[in-house]
Amino acid sequence: MSDEQRTPMRAIIAGLRTSFLTGLIVVAPAVLTVWLIFAAVEFIDNRVLPLVPRSYLPGFLTAFSFPGMGVLIFLVFTLVVGWLAKGFFGRQLIDIGERIVARMPIVRSIYRGLKQIAETVFADSSTSFNRACLVEYPRRGIWAVAFYSSDTRGEVATRLSGDERHIAVFLPTTPNPTSGFLLFVPEKDVRFLDMAVEDAAKLVISAGLVSPDAPAPKAPRVQGPNDMPHQPRG
Repeated sequence: MSDEQRTPMRAIIAGLRTSFLTGLIVVAPAVLTVWLIFAAVEFIDNRVLPLVPRSYLPGFLTAFSFPGMGVLIFLVFTLVVGWLAKGFFGRQLIDIGERIVARMPIVRSIYRGLKQIAETVFADSSTSFNRACLVEYPRRGIWAVAFYSSDTRGEVATRLSGDERHIAVFLPTTPNPTSGFLLFVPEKDVRFLDMAVEDAAKLVISAGLVSPDAPAPKAPRVQGPNDMPHQPRG
């Protein structure tokens, strides 16, 4: 086969390869998402349904089974537990259970770690981070993504020397953003970002591979007749 014949063939193969990779980028996330959902539903069904006696289920649920029935039972159970946990007796039972777990050497470490992760992931928006920022860490000239936590208060604020204002920021680690460092830095040394907290978290988790686009520059405001400088009358 001559070089003239190989060139169109290579172009066709390159085009097919590009089309296949483009289709893979579109199809793979959708297929994996559906597969993970069905796998999670099947996993919960297989773990929850054997624990529920059939006599406790309503008649229309015992007549037939459907995929996701275990998930439905789990959601209702979690809702009831959450409702009870907000009451006085529910909080007392939780405190007793946590005191019992705190006496178990290995179990308490696992429980505390999982509880911290759950509180971080499912935290209320009023106590979660609301701004992303950049701080110089671990030395000057090297910047890291962090999250604004709160203003510095209490003894920490009084112990910091100088009159400049300090703020508390959380510096997450990659690829696990639930662990990191609490830093108290001068506010003037912090560069706040316009990107959403979710986009900043994706940037940290992906080790910089998933980076949000820069915000579009704001259009300059057109000056009106009232914005013209006042000229004194001669």
